[in-house]
Order: sequence, then structure tokens, then C-alpha cells
Amino acid sequence: MAASDRLLIALDVDGTLMREDETIGDAVKDAVARVIEAGHEVTLATGRSWETAADLLPLFGMRPRFVVCSNGAVIMQRKKGEYTRAFVETFDARPVLEKVRPFLPQGSFMVEDADGSRHYTEGMDDSGWRLGDDDPVSFEELGLVPASRVVVISPSHDTQEFLEIVESMGLHQVTYSVGWAAWLDISPQGVSKGSALERVRSWLGLPTQNLLAVGDGRNDVEMFELARSGGGRAVAMGQAPDAVKDAAGEVTGTVTDDGLADVLNEVAGRRAV
Repeated sequence: MAASDRLLIALDVDGTLMREDETIGDAVKDAVARVIEAGHEVTLATGRSWETAADLLPLFGMRPRFVVCSNGAVIMQRKKGEYTRAFVETFDARPVLEKVRPFLPQGSFMVEDADGSRHYTEGMDDSGWRLGDDDPVSFEELGLVPASRVVVISPSHDTQEFLEIVESMGLHQVTYSVGWAAWLDISPQGVSKGSALERVRSWLGLPTQNLLAVGDGRNDVEMFELARSGGGRAVAMGQAPDAVKDAAGEVTGTVTDDGLADVLNEVAGRRAV
């Protein structure tokens, strides 16, 4: 396929491909199938770990060469039908854990290491995260392994309160974003969905103007900035916070209304030849 015709379509998962209750609209499934059939590279750019993202690919008939996981700290590559880690960025989580804990003493913490294993404190196992079979560990044990991400949840705060607390922390030397609920996602400095997509784009040999990024969260802002900086498209879902919509510059319908399908159907007729 000519590089000038083929699109790299990067899709957030929760709130974009999937609704809050993890159902998927038929219109979205059909639209994803259409753009894949047209020859475009459709992939995930998600905050989910690979272990929770992998099962989604067959649901949408996706077999991308690369998948962006853990907010860009992990890039998976398909080789001979199997996915392996092509890129993993880690950092020493101890300083940031020690900085965050005084601000959120009742919070629950999780560290994800380079191979996707998760280590977490009490309370995280009641949060709905798929954590595996290991038991909770002490807070002090969390910093014993290099981390690809740190997640902090604090259900006692609403989103605005949580945002204000996070802003007051003065986090530096890391990349962080706040989710829809009161959770904080921390990655190595400079690592984001945007930085990972830039690697993927380069590996695929596609110009940035061929990038289409769709998402709904604060962790999508960097990939929106990447797309727009090179003449590509960035589209925010209708339920996204205003700051996310502003970063995208283009807004579609909500996830409940299958807004993603409207975006994908627009480009499905542009075949990669």
C-alpha cells in the first residue's frame, strides 16, 4: 500500500470503543470492520495494560502490527501471529509514591512492572481492576521493582476534588493524567500515548498527516497534539472534558451514541491502495 494513502487510526478504549458498562455498539463494530477492510492500520492507544487490552483485539477483528498500552509505556508488536513487547519504559517509582502518599493517605496504590505484573495495596482489589492472583502487598514493597506505571485511586474524592489535590502535589520528573473517576495514572517522564504513537508512526513509515486519533480522556491529549502538529486529525468524544475537546479541536458524538462510528465511517471510503 502506498504510504500516502494508508491511515494510522489510533483508538482509545474506555469511553471511545467501549461504553462505561463495557458494552460495544454494533455501529462501532461495523465501522471498525469497514476501515480495516479498506486497508488502514487500526490500533489501540489505551491506558490499559496489555493483559487487559489483548482480549479486545479479536472483538473488533483487529490484528495491528503495534498496540500502545499502559499510556505509552508499553508497545506490543505482532510477529508471526504472536505479540511481544517491542518497547517498555520503566522508572523508579519510590520517589513519586512517597510524594503522593501524604496527599492521599487513604488511597490505594498499584505498580505495574515491565512484564505486566501488578503489585497493589489493600483496597485496589475492590476497585474493579483486573489484578491477577497475587495478594496485596505493603506500601513499602511497591517500590522494589522498576515500574512502567503507577496507579492511585481515591474513591472518597470526586473528580474535581481529586484534580485539585493532584495539582497541589507538584509532580515532576514523571508524566501523569487523571481519569474520569478519582484515579491518578503516572508514567515515566516524557512517556505518553503521543510519544508511543510517534514511535509506531515512524516504524510504519507513515507521515503524521496520516494519523487519526480518537479518545475521550486527559491521557489522550498528547496523542491529539501529535496528530494536529503534523496535519493529522484528532477527535474527542462528545462526553470528553472541555480541556480534552479543546486539545482535539474536533468533536464527535458521545460513546453512548456511537460517536466513534461517525468518525470511522467518514474515512472508510478512503481506501489504502
